[in-house]
Amino acid sequence: MTLTDLENKVPDLKEYTKNMPEDIRQRCTIRTHKAGSIIHQKDMELGYFGIVAAGENRVINEFDNGNVYMIESNRAIDFIGEVTILAGMSHTSVTIEAVTDNIVAYISRKDAENWLACDQNILRRAAGHTAFKLYRSSYNNGATLFYPPAYILLDYLVKFGKQNGMESSSYPKNLTISRTRQMLQEEIGINVKTLNRTVRQLKEEGFFELCKGKITFSKEQYKMAVLWLEGAKGG
Repeated sequence: MTLTDLENKVPDLKEYTKNMPEDIRQRCTIRTHKAGSIIHQKDMELGYFGIVAAGENRVINEFDNGNVYMIESNRAIDFIGEVTILAGMSHTSVTIEAVTDNIVAYISRKDAENWLACDQNILRRAAGHTAFKLYRSSYNNGATLFYPPAYILLDYLVKFGKQNGMESSSYPKNLTISRTRQMLQEEIGINVKTLNRTVRQLKEEGFFELCKGKITFSKEQYKMAVLWLEGAKGG
């Protein structure tokens, strides 16, 4: 697959690549990362820049003691390596793992630096993505220290619902959060024991059902969670 083929498949990608120099376009390669695979590893030397045209991934920080902290999850269209390049650093600071299959357009770091230097459109988009991630992280930072586990989990459920169409006129009948308990622990910062207890409690209170161990909720249960969160914020 060429970059042009990918642009035809994902038309929105053209808004990012429309000013890419022709010689860089010719050197661009397309790669698919299967769900569960590592896109790049923390502390590796970054030799490329990628634009995620399709798929969802998660950004995690791995520590020497084996613990994993999930920083954020991102959906296409997104970038790979932009933080490292914009920061002028040589090695990556995080690990990126594919949650679903990711289709990524790759160019070399040298080509990326040259492109960013001459094209305000791609520079603005890369900087904007980086700023949005920082804003989102700053806005939510510390929540697990000051809110109870039930609040954290229901807030996650509501955000997941919004991202997946529960606020639209053609909302899905049910949504399933297809995350393992380990992944949920890493994403919301609650240890597994507390998370399992909170899941049981909220299920008994009718906020969701469990389908093969995964949290599943309807529009009515989504609204119930929204109202609960509004009451918790007010009180």
